[in-house]
Amino acid sequence: MIKPSPVTPKLDTSKWPLLLKNYDQLHTRTSHYTPIPSGCSPLTRKLKDHLSYGVINLDKPANPSSHEVVAWIKRILRVEKTGHSGTLDPKVTGCLIVCIDRATRLVKAQQSAGKEYIGLVRLHSAIESTGKLSRAIETLTGALFQRPPLISAVKRQLRIRTIYESKLIEYDPERNLGIFWVSCEAGTYIRTLCVHLGLIVGTGGHMQELRRVRSGILSEKEHLVTMHDVLDAQHVYDSSKNEEYLRRVVKPLELLLVNFKRVVVKDSAVNAICYGAKLMIPGLLRFADNIDVGEEVVIMTTKGEAVAVGIAQMSTSVMATCDHGVVAKIKRVIMERDLYPRRWGLGPMASRKKFMIKDGKLDKHGKPNANTPADYLDGYKDLSKPAAPAEASADSMEVEGKKEEKKEKKEKKEKKEKKEKKSKKEKS
Repeated sequence: MIKPSPVTPKLDTSKWPLLLKNYDQLHTRTSHYTPIPSGCSPLTRKLKDHLSYGVINLDKPANPSSHEVVAWIKRILRVEKTGHSGTLDPKVTGCLIVCIDRATRLVKAQQSAGKEYIGLVRLHSAIESTGKLSRAIETLTGALFQRPPLISAVKRQLRIRTIYESKLIEYDPERNLGIFWVSCEAGTYIRTLCVHLGLIVGTGGHMQELRRVRSGILSEKEHLVTMHDVLDAQHVYDSSKNEEYLRRVVKPLELLLVNFKRVVVKDSAVNAICYGAKLMIPGLLRFADNIDVGEEVVIMTTKGEAVAVGIAQMSTSVMATCDHGVVAKIKRVIMERDLYPRRWGLGPMASRKKFMIKDGKLDKHGKPNANTPADYLDGYKDLSKPAAPAEASADSMEVEGKKEEKKEKKEKKEKKEKKEKKSKKEKS
């Protein structure tokens, strides 16, 4: 006979996918919620949804521009919208994150994320030692002044860009070629950096070749695919209806959000957030450690889907102890509306308001009017106006309404008089 265990075995969530990884390490606000059988794990979406919430870590080929490559992918996959994580010059190769349909909402965040490059600099004449070039590369770190090159995608004005780290990998003294690695802020021109290197060394120099090895969170070491992969994957699906290759090429957008702090919400709060509502304490289930006020967080469902990117209005300690208030306000909604059912406006107060609007006891916006009963006004507080005296009545509401009407009439009259004066001046 197997005896029941008094201890619940600990979950190992270290191998759970994407946003659900290490789910057990999140702080639990409550476990009381009703699961709604809508939505699904990002890895099990239908192919059409998988594509519309997808990103591709593309190895951009040399010669075509970033814009051309993105347009080709749009045509190959037959999707409505595509966007990319930051322009690469035509001759430059490497990581270009291509976002599809709903994932294009994350493009702006990816464009401003840090980048890493491997570059080849050609010096115009020989130098005394490799150490001289190495020191010059290390000198060009921190905030630097840059003016974009003559042929560039942006306006040629002086700007400041930060180089976080750089190092010389190898130098060939016979051909005056140096290979270097650089980690920098978005919008840094490596061509300009190579010209500055030549000036510091004293020989002059220019960029021979460049490859982007990391863009934001994605690097060339994982999930990298070529244009041929995209074309072949679509062909395999069209000819044999095999989705496996296409799913391997196009990854869920949640892949770009795994380094954000996570906030898990109840299924009943998801659709309200998709319509732009703030996340309040009653909708909170779990939250990450070390969240600060003003920090960007990803709002996710219990199934691991990203709902929106939000800005935290509470720190972790406040979320754990507070019983009411705004947890996060929405910066960018990712999920499609009405994927989850609408679960707001079903409470006793909301239902009563609906009936009162129907009977004409409230105006169409749910605000009190002359017919509003006194018992409703006792518990009513209009937060859009300054605090009114405690003893508010229907009569006082009527008086206020008349005052507002008079004010509006006066403003209209003044406007009319101004127009008449203008017309008289023009005639004269």
